[in-house]
Amino acid sequence: MTPSQCRMARAALQIGVRQLAHKAGISSMTVTRFENGHSAGAPETVDALRAALEAAGVEFIPENGGGAGVRLRKGGQDGSG
Repeated sequence: MTPSQCRMARAALQIGVRQLAHKAGISSMTVTRFENGHSAGAPETVDALRAALEAAGVEFIPENGGGAGVRLRKGGQDGSG
């Protein structure tokens, strides 16, 4: 997951840095540093962020020539339906 994918995922979910930090079990400053590219983030941190976003309904689209991105799972943010 790239910093821009993290920002895009938060925007798609309409959640703030504090909400994401809480869901991931990390500090909001850590989220901000990662999203701004000031820190590559420890692998555990990036994994926690990604897991929290995926649990909230985000799917990550890999870089395959068209650019990396995100989308919400069909059925809404909670992944139902």
